[in-house]
Amino acid sequence: MHSSHISPVLVGRDAELAALRDALSQADAGEPRALFVGGEAGVGKTRLIREFLHRAAEGGAVTALGGCIESGADALPYHPVSTALRSLHRRLGAEFRTAVDGQEGELARLLPELGEMDRGRPESGDRARLFELTARLLERLAADRPLVLVLEDLHWADRSTRDLLSYLLRALTGGRLLIVATYRADDLHRRHPLRPALAEYERLRTVARLELPRFDRAEVRRQLAAIGGEEPPAHLVDRVFERSGGNAFFVEELACSIREGSPGGISESLRDLLLVRAEALPEEVQPVVRAAAAGGSEVEFRLLAAVTGLAEDDLIEALRTAVTAAVLQPSDEAESFRFRHALMREAVLGDLLPGERSRLSRRYAEALEADPSPVCAEDRAGRLAHYWYGARDPARALPAVVGAAGAARARHAFAEQYHLLERAVELWDDAPGEVRRGAMRRAVADGLCPVASAEAPGDFADLLAALTVAARLTGERERALALAKRALRELEGSGGDALRAAWFWTERHRLMLDLSRSDGWDEIARAQELVRDLPPSAVHAEVMTHAAHWYVVHRPGPAAVEIAERAVELCRVTGAEVTGLTARHLLAWLTIHEGDVEAGLEQAREVCDREPEPDNANVLLRGHGNLAEALHGLGRYAEAVETAEKGGRLAERHGLPDTASFIDGNLAESLFQLGRWDDARAALERAEGRRGTSARIRGHIAEQRAELALARGEHDEARRWLKESDTSTTGPYPEPQHTLPQARIGIALASADGRILDARSLLEAAVGGAVAPGHQRYGWPLLYEAAAAEARAAGLPAAEPGRAAAVQRIRAAMAELPRFAPVWAAQALMAEAELRTAEGRDAAGQWAEAVAAAEPLESPMLPAVARFRLAEALLSRDAAGSREEAGELLRQAASAAHELGAAPLETEITALAARARIPLRRAGGQEAPPPDPAAALGLTARERDVLRLVAAGRSNRQIAEELFISPKTASVHVSNILSKLGAANRGEAAAIAHRLGAS
Repeated sequence: MHSSHISPVLVGRDAELAALRDALSQADAGEPRALFVGGEAGVGKTRLIREFLHRAAEGGAVTALGGCIESGADALPYHPVSTALRSLHRRLGAEFRTAVDGQEGELARLLPELGEMDRGRPESGDRARLFELTARLLERLAADRPLVLVLEDLHWADRSTRDLLSYLLRALTGGRLLIVATYRADDLHRRHPLRPALAEYERLRTVARLELPRFDRAEVRRQLAAIGGEEPPAHLVDRVFERSGGNAFFVEELACSIREGSPGGISESLRDLLLVRAEALPEEVQPVVRAAAAGGSEVEFRLLAAVTGLAEDDLIEALRTAVTAAVLQPSDEAESFRFRHALMREAVLGDLLPGERSRLSRRYAEALEADPSPVCAEDRAGRLAHYWYGARDPARALPAVVGAAGAARARHAFAEQYHLLERAVELWDDAPGEVRRGAMRRAVADGLCPVASAEAPGDFADLLAALTVAARLTGERERALALAKRALRELEGSGGDALRAAWFWTERHRLMLDLSRSDGWDEIARAQELVRDLPPSAVHAEVMTHAAHWYVVHRPGPAAVEIAERAVELCRVTGAEVTGLTARHLLAWLTIHEGDVEAGLEQAREVCDREPEPDNANVLLRGHGNLAEALHGLGRYAEAVETAEKGGRLAERHGLPDTASFIDGNLAESLFQLGRWDDARAALERAEGRRGTSARIRGHIAEQRAELALARGEHDEARRWLKESDTSTTGPYPEPQHTLPQARIGIALASADGRILDARSLLEAAVGGAVAPGHQRYGWPLLYEAAAAEARAAGLPAAEPGRAAAVQRIRAAMAELPRFAPVWAAQALMAEAELRTAEGRDAAGQWAEAVAAAEPLESPMLPAVARFRLAEALLSRDAAGSREEAGELLRQAASAAHELGAAPLETEITALAARARIPLRRAGGQEAPPPDPAAALGLTARERDVLRLVAAGRSNRQIAEELFISPKTASVHVSNILSKLGAANRGEAAAIAHRLGAS
């Protein structure tokens, strides 16, 4: 239906259409793009987008449009995305269902037509899964032809929609997808949440921003000519241009006002101008328009019929009149109507009397309660809450708002859940007591509130519990902490409820950890005290599981095992199944590290063998990563790889990117130990490039990247990755699982530079008097690296002071660590051999034992190092037969180092062989002449002579005298040597020379 006062052609906007076409062309080439179109209200954003969509569809693109809702936005999460997906579902049919690919239960949170939503206890990671599956769906739909997704009026978007959009902009890397979003630039006040988001979006390479200007005078003339069908007189153009300021919508309204002979001429108030159109409608039509304005941005025909009380034919006739007058317009797809422009709705809505508006809201609420079918399923609860709130009836509004919060929670729209519950707090005091209790009891039964009391009192503490969880899930942790404290005061003032108090103390424990305020012990200890004498409950089980986790991280041992066993039993008795999976993982880990390896592994496998379901997938699949890590720590790298590969595939299939990246980090660690360094790098790059990976997991990945770079001799890269890892994984309360590996890499880098004092400081900071209990998997590699650093520094003057104390500290720490895993026993033997070397004692016997212990292990690196160090010890003996044995050891070590790509180790082996004049075999099996250390170091013969004297502590003048050269020439040689070795000073050069046997 066309109105004669709307321009039948698009005026101007050639540059803007060209920008949209360019973005679509880039997307069509396989690179997803996004374009944000801004402009003031009425400037013509919608008209531009409709024209572009028409042309895109003519060119073979699939298009979908969804608009954000002004009224009750917090109650209608994901509305524009759901609307667009519904359009695609209707249009594509079987193709859409194929693209969903078995994830109907999760994607039903956005599109209920797909089936019943997966049920479970929502956590923040679940929302990441929803976002990831949405990205995959769009990529599949855009695989074979361009897909244009338009989100209109982003200035009204709820936070969940903004968060999903942010994820898509960063995550989408494939498919021929163009996202276009429009927004009112004049609505973006200084604190509007879209302002910082737009600034952030613009930094992305695939995102562009387009501001739509007003028309100039020539464009206003063309618009008037198109509307009137003839060239307008110049005075009219001047008049309309002056009053409209070039705003396309106001040009149309002014043109209509003039053509219809408005009795007052051109109104001085643009708001009045908009109202004139509505007031010019017949008397029987005006109430329909007012009712439509109160119903929201778009109102369903059947709902409007119930509110107005008109017969179907009468309502159709009234709507036809309003559409002909260009006040309303029908929806493109649904049986619903909206105002032709939001500005007109705002004017009509603003003209309603307060009592009139609340009465209309009540009618809508009553009509929707009587027959919810006109409204799409995902919007019903939110719309009902909005209408009852607008009706100013707390007794009806409170249950509706709490119900809408539950619906938002089920869709992982945690920000909207939080805002709705804040509204419930606002309504609480004005609602009758029985209504409050009934609303909160239903909330507990529906899972919105934790079941923290068998009696389910339905009081204000229950509402605070729901609000605390919502605040935590939406990232408002400070607010959540304040709410938990308030709830505890409420409980204390009402005589106390130990079980609910324990629940709030557990929430405080989680929040204190998240905020890095403490290690969480005081809070979880208080919760344990409160439940100690209470009968078993789900809260009791959760408290003990959190306590067990604390002990695993900070104080593993017999007491931790006892707590974990208690947690497992409580979960079993109370039916806390998902919490029980976590408790069983913790108990398995503790059992392994207490020495009952096979029993602990069997416990962990029993959990991992379960089929993942929506409510337990995250816990189960992280369990695969934890099992792989446990196997790795025991030196069972092949099993660890098999476990991690299975877990990674499952995590990918279930749309859990952060879990998949966590598992890939563990996979890379085991691949590295197996000597599959290229595969390890590939796993790390896959994890690093995966969308939805958290900063903490990225820190873990960076740690593995540093390890790999260090082994390959890429020290600058290793330092860069180590710094990134340290930034991402440490804080006021760092965990040993991160600090110990980071210290080990730091010690290796310091040792390579000859900075033994820095190496000692790093060990002292990481370990103190002893390695944290239960962390032998990290402790043994760290202590070996510290011992090796002392051995490498033997003979350096700077290393002598404090050496005895350093060696004693390492031995003392070693004495506290268990050695029941073969890999730990081998590392212990190697560390002791290094310490004997550092003390200047014969270590050949210890190295022989270390070689025997390392040879059966799965890692090729440990035997290679042990053989090299044994060869070095044998050559220092100079005993009969030692040279032949050392030669064979060196050849084996050199072959392994070369195959691995372990450049530093291969260089050390080459240098030792050269110094001892021992031939190394090439790949073809031919004996090679003894290599020259100068070649290995990249030094000329003269530079090698100078380096030996530098290592002996000679000055430039002394070097010149000994080599019969000038001091200036000696200085030049020293500078060249420092440059070639990458040494910062003469001390570092001396350390390198000593380590490589070139001194």
